[in-house]
Amino acid sequence: MLRRMLFMLGAVLVVVLILAAIKFKSVQQQIAQFQAAKPAISVEVVESRRQDWQGRLPAIGTLKASQGIDLSVEIAGTVSQVQFRSGEKVSKDQPIVLLDSLVEQANLASAEADLDLARVEFQRARSLVERQAISRSEFDRLNAQLQRSNASVAQLKATLQKKRILAPFSGTIGIRQVDVGGFIAAGTPIATLQDLSTLFVDFFLAEQQVPLLALGQAVEVTVAAYPGETFPGRITAINPKVETSTRNVQVRAELENPEERLLPGMFADLQVLLPASAQRIVVPETAVTYTLYGNSVLIAKEGEAAQGSDSQEPYLIAERRFVETGERRDGLIVILKGLESGEQVITSGQLKLDNGAHVRIAEKNRLRTGTSQAPTAAHRGN
Repeated sequence: MLRRMLFMLGAVLVVVLILAAIKFKSVQQQIAQFQAAKPAISVEVVESRRQDWQGRLPAIGTLKASQGIDLSVEIAGTVSQVQFRSGEKVSKDQPIVLLDSLVEQANLASAEADLDLARVEFQRARSLVERQAISRSEFDRLNAQLQRSNASVAQLKATLQKKRILAPFSGTIGIRQVDVGGFIAAGTPIATLQDLSTLFVDFFLAEQQVPLLALGQAVEVTVAAYPGETFPGRITAINPKVETSTRNVQVRAELENPEERLLPGMFADLQVLLPASAQRIVVPETAVTYTLYGNSVLIAKEGEAAQGSDSQEPYLIAERRFVETGERRDGLIVILKGLESGEQVITSGQLKLDNGAHVRIAEKNRLRTGTSQAPTAAHRGN
């Protein structure tokens, strides 16, 4: 009995030892896996650089013609002639629309006849009053009658002039809104007339930026109709009053429009060019991560390689750096604090990286950054 119990105990002990050995080997394998160097994460980098950066003030505005009105009539009447074609060029004082004026012309003829009679009677009375053949009051009555006749003729002539609508300035006339034979009331619009040779763009800037503005300062205007194209202009007026509701000041810039490609009413995105430029550190906008805790970039820098690593390449790690950002333009952003020129900034793959993660530079990025390239025209302009 004792021998049987010892045998069973020995068998159980052997089984326990075997299981313990298997578990020990499994734990060693897991520890080895955790201690093994993790594969590097492929990223793209760009070298931060210092370059001339011209300050700009962004704003939005609306294009306006240097001269632009909606032509209308001052008195009611029937349209007798339309002397323009929609969309054509018209010159100053060119007839646009004529209203029927037969009644006014007849009234004018009657008034001129009365004026001639009043003039003759006045001349006769003046010679008679000198000889005291008529009373002074009769002479005064005839004088007043002459003045009333003159006024009536002048009034009818002014009415006739209002029946003839002329272009007040040269420009491009729009689509006509009246037709021959139609009766139009006073104030009825005829067509729009716009001088497109020169345009204004009105915009607003914060009151803190008023000291940076000056007459003649250059601006660059872009519109949605011509993406990628810039139209130069100059500041011609700064409103001498700040709007109390918005604390903004209105500014007007003027730009030439020789080909008349720009039209009044277009939405304009513009930049006011500041005269001074400074050396700034810039990186691509994609390199910056924005969080509630602050803006940051990831730097690829050399670190201490893990034990057992036999790679000939430098061991790179990602380091998070909090930065202070400035103006953004053309896909670049200014770094005011937290970054030096020449550092390798990671531009892609930031979401899968932690501080201290092992990284390697992608081959296509190596080829691009390893070749010295001249800055683009957009960068040179900055």
